[in-house]
Amino acid sequence: MNPFFHQIIIETVRRKLQEKNRQKPVPKGDLDREVRFLEVEISHLFKEFLFILLGIGAAGFGLRGFLLPNSFIDGGVTGISLLTEVVTGVSLSIWLVIINLPFLFLGVRTISGPFAMKSIAAIVALALVVHFVPYPIVTDDKLLIAVFGGFFLGLGIGLAMRGGAVIDGTEVLAIYLSRKTGMTIGDVILLFNIAIFSVGAYILSVEIALYAILTYLAASKTVDFVIDGIEEYIGVTIISDYSEEIRLAIVGKLGRGCTIYAGKRGFARQGAPLRSADIVYTVITRLELAKLKTEIDKIDEEAFIVMSAIKDTRGGMVKKRPLKH
Repeated sequence: MNPFFHQIIIETVRRKLQEKNRQKPVPKGDLDREVRFLEVEISHLFKEFLFILLGIGAAGFGLRGFLLPNSFIDGGVTGISLLTEVVTGVSLSIWLVIINLPFLFLGVRTISGPFAMKSIAAIVALALVVHFVPYPIVTDDKLLIAVFGGFFLGLGIGLAMRGGAVIDGTEVLAIYLSRKTGMTIGDVILLFNIAIFSVGAYILSVEIALYAILTYLAASKTVDFVIDGIEEYIGVTIISDYSEEIRLAIVGKLGRGCTIYAGKRGFARQGAPLRSADIVYTVITRLELAKLKTEIDKIDEEAFIVMSAIKDTRGGMVKKRPLKH
């Protein structure tokens, strides 16, 4: 971190600790630990903000540069907004905010308040970008519009997810319904989009609806690529010398359960004794991944982390408790 900002953080933390300890001298160990925690928080917040900003720009380009000028639609809330604009003549920017709001209020209960607030800010920013930024119209070729419009829209959605927010509320609804019913998240999204494309075929044309399916496929595959798996649940294995601190952070800071495996570190020469290690395993949603990485980096930046996509979960705590921030 820049030395100037590092010094500001040190002074800020020192004043905070002095006020907390009633002006008593602050132990250097406590000061160093709190400074490091705050620097990690700021660094991760900056990365999340950058991902969301890039996502808004990419999604805006997909909409204004490809889909909107050619009356193409996509799936999800964006598709509903595009159809509603065609029917009412009211600007897409307004519908993006209005139609997303109920899903994001649902997100307060399903995921967390801070997540919903970030998502609302991202959606409002996307609406402003779509309304005011004069993106160039790239092409009038229908196949290119469907493929690359979907690509840039999916890129924007994926980058926003990497930042811990959504710019399309469909996934919040899918998460909620998957907890209430036996359907998977993918099933919910598929049924939702089938309904949108069917209405699109009636209002616009069957040809536009077929191109919309191609747009949706391009967008979904791009999202897969950007966030390394569209699956809602991520299994995370953490190997660290500070496994107990990490376990407490997962339980206390994220409100999630975890399992501890007794293992041994295998990196040693032949005949050398292997060191014992407690291996932490937890399952979280992908929207919690940024928060988990932040907490692990606070404790051990050298921790070895293995992440794997999980289609769904049953039992445990991951579906029962909201995300903590």
